[in-house]
Amino acid sequence: MSTAIASSPSSAAPRGDRLARAGRRLGFIVLALLVLAGLIGPYLIAHDPYSQDLLARLQEPVWAEGGDWNHILGTDQLGRDVLARALYGVRVSALIGLSVALMGGLIGTTLGVIAGYFGGAVDRVVSFLITARLALPIILVALAVVSVVGASLTVVVLVLGLLLWERYALVARTMAASLRNAEFVTASRLQGCTHLQIIWRDILPNLVGNLLIIGTVDAAMAITLEASLSFLGLGVPAPMPSLGLMIAEGKENMLFQPSLVVIPSIVLFVLVLCVNRAGETLRAIQMKKG
Repeated sequence: MSTAIASSPSSAAPRGDRLARAGRRLGFIVLALLVLAGLIGPYLIAHDPYSQDLLARLQEPVWAEGGDWNHILGTDQLGRDVLARALYGVRVSALIGLSVALMGGLIGTTLGVIAGYFGGAVDRVVSFLITARLALPIILVALAVVSVVGASLTVVVLVLGLLLWERYALVARTMAASLRNAEFVTASRLQGCTHLQIIWRDILPNLVGNLLIIGTVDAAMAITLEASLSFLGLGVPAPMPSLGLMIAEGKENMLFQPSLVVIPSIVLFVLVLCVNRAGETLRAIQMKKG
């Protein structure tokens, strides 16, 4: 009896690890399928996400009463195909998430690396900038800027990219500070390498894994923030398909056709969840390497 009790935790741990690995793989696969559907799906369906047909407005999805296979997920209040708009919405969300992650990563990594590598006054200036950024509420600043400048895809990407960089800076600063006195960096200095060469060849390659993990977190946050702004009418402007905008437009008919809100909400939830799962997969790989 005691042997069975003692062995149960050890047998449960590997099973839990296998389930966690399977969950991460599944999230990665679903994310790849969603992005692939957003990229090539619109070319495989007959409907244009911008095309309006008032005679076919507010059609139910195919599984509901009155549904039609011509519009598998139904149509919205203007007769636009929900499936086509959802696929284009995934494409817009993926584009925003990737663009914001790249822009924020470039800004934050640059500031963090030079602060950690050079230290001193440079480090104090960058630390002040990081503190100032952390004091700003992202959603309120984004709302204020977009409401003044005007809503567009470019403005949303620029605003979010200029706000989501502090994580990169904090991690890059800490790691660069710990690596600047490493033996391989000292050897590069003795060989006459410039600061730029040392940063590019010795510092940055050691940061890539951690920065990729941060990129998935910020991409998921950017997708969520864009959906929030679009829901409030200050994100991607109509009639461009956006998951947040689809939810905002569908809420007017939520009592009569809840699928107009449920479908884009589920797509948004799955997309953000899978991006986070991808980050967990990268983190697990990084931990194994470490």
